[in-house]
Amino acid sequence: MSAQVFVARECAAGESRVAATPETVKRYIKEGLTVVVEAGAGAAANIADALFTEAGATVTANAQETNAAWASADVILKVSPPQQNESLGADEASLPKQGAVLITHAWPHRQLAMVKTLAEHKVSCLAMDLVPRISRAQVMDSLSSQANIAGYKAVVLAASRLAKYFPLLMTAAGTIQPSRVIIMGAGVAGLQAVATARRLGALVEVSDIRPAVKEQVESLGAKFIELPMQESGEGQGGYAKEVSAEFLAKQQAVLKQRLSQADVVITTAQVPGRPAPRLVTEDMVKGMRPGSIIVDIAADSGGNCELTENNREVVKHGVLIMGYSNLPNTMPLDASNLYARNVQALVKLINDKGAIKLNLEDEIIAGALLTTDGAVRHAPTAEAIKALG
Repeated sequence: MSAQVFVARECAAGESRVAATPETVKRYIKEGLTVVVEAGAGAAANIADALFTEAGATVTANAQETNAAWASADVILKVSPPQQNESLGADEASLPKQGAVLITHAWPHRQLAMVKTLAEHKVSCLAMDLVPRISRAQVMDSLSSQANIAGYKAVVLAASRLAKYFPLLMTAAGTIQPSRVIIMGAGVAGLQAVATARRLGALVEVSDIRPAVKEQVESLGAKFIELPMQESGEGQGGYAKEVSAEFLAKQQAVLKQRLSQADVVITTAQVPGRPAPRLVTEDMVKGMRPGSIIVDIAADSGGNCELTENNREVVKHGVLIMGYSNLPNTMPLDASNLYARNVQALVKLINDKGAIKLNLEDEIIAGALLTTDGAVRHAPTAEAIKALG
């Protein structure tokens, strides 16, 4: 009997993505799996239930069937971490059967209670946000696929709200100077933001604590802001790492002058499992031009700007600060398409001719495995739970 994959409808506030699409459903079925989709799972991403049915999936008809699917599935696919599901009247982390595999973004450092529940119910959780950043796992890298969307959308939002053009324009009424955009952080989101701002014709400068990204920045037509580099900000897997307060202060002194000339600032710097580094102080905001804009992609982990408020737009010292924690949600169709392919690639790794098997010797499985057999496998999370008592 082939293993059953269940695609849950997201219940988190504002979550519009879905963990599978008709395209990936067809792949699952071709690979010997059966698929059940919760009714309305793709509605917010403009994917109708009928499209899942046409692809070969069974769509649940009511809450009773949905609860049964949660309880019987061998693999459960989600986007956001399990939480209390009011429509089902239960905590999603407690719904899977013992031994089931849950694949989702887990953000375990923020969800310790959820992790404990998964472990207690002996659910094996493969966390998409823990997939190691190695070449073989690139197709499964949902952090990159979603960050790419966030970087693009941050620039589009800024351009739509800025009271001036992005490009240089020479008209009969005179010349319009191009907007100046500063991107802080040259990871996936930052580089996409650079490319998008350059396509719109802006002058772009980039700040990053990793000197290695300078070549990438310049290849996109942007200028790299040289910072004091007494220490490297290069972390494992291409991520940034935390730097000392002294180094950060020297950075900010250089950036304050640059920000005073900027029309738009896009902040994207994040450190895995840690609060976002504070790169833009209130004093720096005070020095910015009235009417300028900050889009803080790191809002949900505390924000790169001292004045950012998560999921809110605020005006401080004449500067519009946009703190959006989940920009991929604003483009749910493409965000779902990309995330679903990331998930499908991971499922393929554990699918053995229609049966689900976790090979703990595989470095991708070992790296992404948060819980299994009643234990918390991810060491930092296990230590954090132990510290709580």
